[in-house]
Amino acid sequence: MRKILVLLVVVMLTFAYPFEVSRGQAPRGFAQTRRDLKLFYEQSMKVHGIVGSGMMLIQDGRVVAQEFYGLADRDKGTAVTENTIFHWASITKTLTGIAIMQLRDQGKISLDDPIIKYLPELNRIHNPHGSMGEVRLKHLLSHSAGLRNPTWPWGGDKPWHPFEPREWSQIVAMLPYTEIEFKPGSRFSYSNPGVIFLGRVIEIVSGEDFEVYIDKNIFKPLEMHRSYFDRTPPHLLRDRAAGYYLRDGQLTPAPFDPDTGITVSNGGLNASLSDMVKYLNFLLGDPPRQTLYDQILKRSTLLEMLNPQLPIEAGGLPEQTGQDRKDSIGLSFLLEENFGMKFYGHYGEQAGFVSHFYIRPESRTAYVIAFNTNATTSKPTDGGVVQNTLGLDREIKNYLFSRIFTLFNAPAAPR
Repeated sequence: MRKILVLLVVVMLTFAYPFEVSRGQAPRGFAQTRRDLKLFYEQSMKVHGIVGSGMMLIQDGRVVAQEFYGLADRDKGTAVTENTIFHWASITKTLTGIAIMQLRDQGKISLDDPIIKYLPELNRIHNPHGSMGEVRLKHLLSHSAGLRNPTWPWGGDKPWHPFEPREWSQIVAMLPYTEIEFKPGSRFSYSNPGVIFLGRVIEIVSGEDFEVYIDKNIFKPLEMHRSYFDRTPPHLLRDRAAGYYLRDGQLTPAPFDPDTGITVSNGGLNASLSDMVKYLNFLLGDPPRQTLYDQILKRSTLLEMLNPQLPIEAGGLPEQTGQDRKDSIGLSFLLEENFGMKFYGHYGEQAGFVSHFYIRPESRTAYVIAFNTNATTSKPTDGGVVQNTLGLDREIKNYLFSRIFTLFNAPAAPR
């Protein structure tokens, strides 16, 4: 009888502390830490005026905590769940980088190839620092080609304007008015056009539309069936989140379900939180599934993408703050040091959505978060809070890194 009671206690503890399993160790008593996180998350959403948000925490391939707040669509009254489809904006850039590395591993391209080998139209760009032949694919992957940040810097703020340029010809028309601002490879400067050029290379080399290529070579193998680009298919519309802007207490809807046109490789991704977990697990790696993962991208190639290429100076990114940062750029991925720990990931901001994911390889821990409200208020609320979604994103990041990620000391990431 005593043995039975002991066994029951063990089973109860296992369910009470689900982190304490053979894969990924977490401290006993995490339940209270988990409750504190829930309270902090919900209170933060309220004070910053967020309509809806979702977050997933992953440890060694498993979702160990998840939080959902508010509404995916205020007019429809639909709540945020793990199936809610958010717009991930610039996180799309990591998919573009992976696709380029796939083609490189297949011997179809080289990272040292000049971009004009595939896009001779780019010879129209003004380059006071030399020949356009000096701009390589690797420079576009590391945001060091010297290209400007915005895709379309002239207008675009009228209700009747397209959400983004629709045709390649529109990009080409801008090339004579574009310049290389510094010697390629000499420093980091975030550039959306550079990633659009990479998307065009993927189409030319593979012979497929960018969206088709990514679906066949990343989404399908990872069973990301709720992931797609631009306009939502009818069977997923009920789960599509709406985006909102919050300006000094005034909430306005962003364009719903927009088409990113020719810029799709730069920011067209829509996906559910549950699908993003599958993507993060692929990035984390997992020995039981590594054969499948290696068919998508060899682990050694992914690790190559995480090698620092150039430092990111203070203020080099919109979400970056502080003068003592030790951030750098890999190949498509952003690399950071926080609280003595190393992370990689990416952020997104477009159409009222703000998103982020971070991965700590050493402990095989990661999280992904999305907000469907981009608050950029300048006046404090009655409670003295300046509502700002990028600031909120940093607050949650620092909370997780200082109070949650420091608890995990799991096995090193698989090689």
